[in-house]
Amino acid sequence: MSSLANLINDEPLSSTLRIGLFSLAACSVVGLAAYVGYKAAGPNNKTYTLQNRHPESNEQIEKVLESLRLDDVKLRQIMQFLEKEMNDGLSPATHKNADVKMFATYVRTIADGSETGKVLALDLGGTNFRVLLVTLLPQSKFELTSKIFVIPQSIMLGEGVNLFRHLADCLLDFMKKENLLSTGTRYPLGFTFSFPCKQEGLASARLSTWTKGFTCSGVVNEDVVKLLQTAIDEKKLNVQCVALVNDTVGTLMACAYKDPNTAIGLILGTGTNACYMESLDKVGTWDGDYNEPKQVIINMEWGAFGNNNRLNDIRTKYDEEVDLSSVNPGKQIFEKMISGMYMGEIVRLIILDLMQQDLLFIGQRDGYGDYSTPLFTRGGFYTKFVSTVETDEGIAFANTRRVLEDMGIRNPTFDDCAIVQHICKNVSKRAARLAGAGLAVIINRINKPNVTVGVDGSLYRYHPRFKRNMEKSMKTLVSKNIKFKITLSDDGSGKGAALIAIVADRYQRSQLRSISSFDENEEEDIRIQFQQQVANQAGPILKSTNTISRTLP
Repeated sequence: MSSLANLINDEPLSSTLRIGLFSLAACSVVGLAAYVGYKAAGPNNKTYTLQNRHPESNEQIEKVLESLRLDDVKLRQIMQFLEKEMNDGLSPATHKNADVKMFATYVRTIADGSETGKVLALDLGGTNFRVLLVTLLPQSKFELTSKIFVIPQSIMLGEGVNLFRHLADCLLDFMKKENLLSTGTRYPLGFTFSFPCKQEGLASARLSTWTKGFTCSGVVNEDVVKLLQTAIDEKKLNVQCVALVNDTVGTLMACAYKDPNTAIGLILGTGTNACYMESLDKVGTWDGDYNEPKQVIINMEWGAFGNNNRLNDIRTKYDEEVDLSSVNPGKQIFEKMISGMYMGEIVRLIILDLMQQDLLFIGQRDGYGDYSTPLFTRGGFYTKFVSTVETDEGIAFANTRRVLEDMGIRNPTFDDCAIVQHICKNVSKRAARLAGAGLAVIINRINKPNVTVGVDGSLYRYHPRFKRNMEKSMKTLVSKNIKFKITLSDDGSGKGAALIAIVADRYQRSQLRSISSFDENEEEDIRIQFQQQVANQAGPILKSTNTISRTLP
């Protein structure tokens, strides 16, 4: 005790102790004030804790995401709706007002691998545009050279004539690089034009409506092949467009080149669409001949399914917001629930909704006042982010953290990452199940023992779970007596268009040779005029005695 008294009486030490105690007391007061201020400033004095670290166990989060879930009963109801829409599109009495247009493509058979030669292809299906040179070799082999060009936003939204001039400029650039100019050869060209068209012949089609963000004026109801050929002729290119092909048809053709059971083509990318081989007796709108083979590939344009409010029961408030803010409100409803152009935006809207409810980025919302960040920008959450987030496994969430930081979210927590991944999984799973239900309708309609589906598109190619989720839903929806297989297309929109073009060109040349009075050395423009006449005929594209055609089983 005396020792303690001596320490206190020690003037230097006593002074030090007093300073230390005063400092400790001051820190305590400041800390208490900061805590009281934080509690008072918090919204409604809420305590920011989740009910459970696992988002699927959080009732509030699950209530938000429940609207995205579709059981088999609901999917079967959607299938019935789609089949009725398909029949409406095929009937001459209801086709005009049908949403699912079911356009006949005039492609009635597939190549068999004997085709050879060089052919060009143009692939316009979204914001990117490709020019391809396909060299078909014996024994079903081929060589492919291609170049990707960007379609500027100004051209996507501007005058149609400028769009086709841009395509011709890109073609000229490519042909220069590949030494195809002034060769004395006029190359056949297949044009993959992935927008709804009313096809009037193999090389004639009128645009029904723009999709995928395009609104070019002066193109709707016009023949897009003529618009392209005019732009090509302005550049004096040695090219003749002999076939217009939807990307789904090209995908089917490319897969059927290797697998004769292929009867369906499917695109899952920026947009979505499907085509399939239909019996002519079911195509009431058919205006061609009924010679063998009595079948034709139908371009469904299934992205417009639901435009007549058929899908209102399954649409969420996020779907409605995506639709209202799009360039074509009320159109392409099915597509907006599935495709890559819209999936990321649905995820972004759900994230913002959960933030508003204090269920995500908890306690940090006030720190995200910069509304110029991608999170608060329409279209700022790219669909590729959905794929990236869903590749994360374990607890590190390295990919998800990187995506969120790119979105402007600083230091996301484990819970934040888990919730965002949970959102992405639910949005992409719904899309996959809807696509699977659509395929099940077509497979059941074809009703053959073995059916192969050729698929192409960035969403299907790069999303880690889309294929598995789609096939899982199909197993319960496809008739048990049918075996189906899904195959990734080998550049269907490019190679498929080239295959159709070279087959069409060969058929046209055979027709020329059948005219005894025709001189192969006559003026080139006479031969071109005849080619255009034949290209617009509605008969099968494979009737040449020089080409062995193979009918789909």
